[in-house]
Amino acid sequence: MEEFKSLYSQFLGFKPPVTFMCEELLSTADQIKDKALRRKVKDLLRYPPCNISVPALPLVVCPAGAYQHHSYKGGLVEHIMCVVRLSIEFSDIIEDTYRGEVNRDYVLAGALLHDIMKVYCYEENTEGGFSTSDFGGMIDHLTLMVAELYKRDFPLEVIHIVASHHGDVGPTKPRTVEALVVSVADLADSELNNKLLRGAEYLLRKSGAKRPKLKSAYDALRVVEAKRTEGWDGVHKLFEELLEPED
Repeated sequence: MEEFKSLYSQFLGFKPPVTFMCEELLSTADQIKDKALRRKVKDLLRYPPCNISVPALPLVVCPAGAYQHHSYKGGLVEHIMCVVRLSIEFSDIIEDTYRGEVNRDYVLAGALLHDIMKVYCYEENTEGGFSTSDFGGMIDHLTLMVAELYKRDFPLEVIHIVASHHGDVGPTKPRTVEALVVSVADLADSELNNKLLRGAEYLLRKSGAKRPKLKSAYDALRVVEAKRTEGWDGVHKLFEELLEPED
């Protein structure tokens, strides 16, 4: 666990390539103690469904959302990494502070897999961003993953984590501590990223950008920091570096 946290701290500080984070998904799965569950999780990460007859974005390319949170290349893996880390921290709180019990195997499995099926739900568009695919508009990622987990004979507890990770706005609300942990972690990271992107884009618009579209949370943080340290001049200096030329 400490090794994972150290590696993630490096990710936060040095922004490694997305392929590094994908390797971390597999190494994090190695922390699942139950051998059968660990094998199922790693098999699904390595070998996604072969019976879905629609194009899938590579995991390292797929966003976590087309318009809201992590709506940029590699955003999906970044989001999953954050949900895993938050889920670990929330599990620590429940055990150390609330004196409860958490099945960490279920939490790790659910956090790692909860959004993987988004690779079938988004596609790259002609503007350099991402849009919901026709297939994704008809069948959502949550339904796809629940069906796949059931087909692969995952524990009901893990299937429930995926089925309920949208919390109060999902079809099923969390009924276990493990499902609640992943749901809250998912919401927390989604809101953090969304508000960070929207706040930075607001600053760019105020400084003269017409249709700002940032390509990472890291760039959003740079915009916010530039405003804090250099004012509007600092924000304006980032235009040419961060934004595509206007038509």
